Amino acid sequence: MREIDVKVISDNLCEMCIEANHFLAPDMKEALAKAGETEENPLGKQILSQLEINLKIAGEDMIPICQDTGMAVVFIEIGQDVHLTGGNLEDAINEGVRRGYTDGYLRKSVVKDPIFRENTKDNTPAVIHYSIVPGDKVKITIAPKGFGSENMSRVFMLKPADGIEGVKDAILTAVKDAGPNACPPMVVGVGIGGTFEKCAILAKQALTRPVNVHSEIPYVKEMEEELMNRINSTDIGPAGLGGKITALGVNINTYPTHIAGLPVAVNICCHVNRHAVREI
Repeated sequence: MREIDVKVISDNLCEMCIEANHFLAPDMKEALAKAGETEENPLGKQILSQLEINLKIAGEDMIPICQDTGMAVVFIEIGQDVHLTGGNLEDAINEGVRRGYTDGYLRKSVVKDPIFRENTKDNTPAVIHYSIVPGDKVKITIAPKGFGSENMSRVFMLKPADGIEGVKDAILTAVKDAGPNACPPMVVGVGIGGTFEKCAILAKQALTRPVNVHSEIPYVKEMEEELMNRINSTDIGPAGLGGKITALGVNINTYPTHIAGLPVAVNICCHVNRHAVREI
């Protein structure tokens, strides 16, 4: 049994909040650079160039990539041979987020109540997804999610008879409806299967997978590639002003589901698709 003080998790999350909001993840940096080379529309090419300049300034001057520094979404995988000490894990996670957003001077965007809207002033609480896995390590993934793109996300409760074509149509519908509001070029996270809430978590988690890594399931990989091509044929383009680069990636996760259902969630993210991963 390996002991880990929850303070270590707080310290790492504090750093990760700042890191994710100032520096693009390697996969997104590569995808954006490739998009700039591929885009043919002059205006689209200009916009992508401006995004590259923005990222350079953010990293050099430690200014957030985007003014919306998001609501902190944390996926934490805990090895079953780990014994967490020193306090409550959930409190430790929120303490890390609190310190990251206050010490990093990041915008605080979380309100205590969805109706009365009083700001918590430290961007907590985070949205936390736990899983217990084999081993003696803790893996932390943080994905600060801005709501320009989050608001464009959709859940479709399809019928089994809708099949794979129905799934593709639902994803394309969500992307087309989002248009410029999701700050394209976008990353499209998709969850298929499970239940109403499970498919949404699958879609959110799909956004944290590198955009240059496809699903290991052959038909899912084919669907990711096909949808990427179809989305980039919509002419929405960078900032929604036209062009061939509307999406930088389409990541799909699947899960078993009920005989009577075919849930599909589409969680869209803007071109920065902030995420950072650490293993303790």
